[in-house]
Amino acid sequence: MGNKFGNWFLFVMLSFIWGSSFVLMKEGLVKLTAFQVASLRIVLSGLILLPMAIQSFRKIPSNKIILVFLSGTLGSLLPAYLFCIAEQQIDSAVAGALNSLTPIFVIVTGALFFHSKTSTNKIIGILVAFSGSILMFLSQPNPSLGNNWGYLSFVIIATFFYGLNVNLVHRYLNGIPSLQIVSMALTLNAIPAFVVLYFSGYFGLDFNDKEVLMSSGSAAILGIVGTSVANILFYILIKRAGAIFSSMVTYGIPFVAIFWGFFYDEKVGFEQIMSLSIILFGVYIANRMNKTADRA
Repeated sequence: MGNKFGNWFLFVMLSFIWGSSFVLMKEGLVKLTAFQVASLRIVLSGLILLPMAIQSFRKIPSNKIILVFLSGTLGSLLPAYLFCIAEQQIDSAVAGALNSLTPIFVIVTGALFFHSKTSTNKIIGILVAFSGSILMFLSQPNPSLGNNWGYLSFVIIATFFYGLNVNLVHRYLNGIPSLQIVSMALTLNAIPAFVVLYFSGYFGLDFNDKEVLMSSGSAAILGIVGTSVANILFYILIKRAGAIFSSMVTYGIPFVAIFWGFFYDEKVGFEQIMSLSIILFGVYIANRMNKTADRA
């Protein structure tokens, strides 16, 4: 009972933290560019975890270092840029809703790259979820112009990377403590992020401008809480409850994101709610399995 309570507690915490991340990105984009927000987020998360990474370096097998770096790239670095770029044109609530495709991509990437079994219910669920994402696209202003499709596709690509990372961690890094993985992954990925931050012109901004400081503060919270703390909790949850249950955090994330969307008076209407419902229904269908199949 205690183990189940702990898993669900982590689930709720991650839903709230990651669900709030989308509106923090919007706040960061008020005065910073997408590359500045994302880079600052990763750099600060790496700095926070640097002492832990130094201790972990000798404990992680040398043949696993590249995989740890790749995990950070797929699970944090690339999605950070993709989501920030997307939110330049789409609402944070919509980005949070599309993030719920992650469990679908856990299944897809598992089948494509990790030889996981793909049952009929998974295929049906995938088709239903993708139909929901298409409806989400069509619900955006002027979808026929194609302006929003490119930005929505950035979110879809990010969820593909998330799904790939979940399988990678569960399959190849399961014997390494969670704190060691996340600290090394984010610290190593902070290096390319700092290069991008430097060339983005961030250090030439006017830091006497209150709005610049507010946007930087939002990016800092993203890095410290939304990335460092949340990734530690997520890696712990993967190891405690498995890849599929961990990816189900995306059930809770969109509802938190939509709540913030309403709070910030974003255009969240019936069409977006219905699209999200279809996506989540597809995820539910795809992940329905009996206990025997789950252990296989």
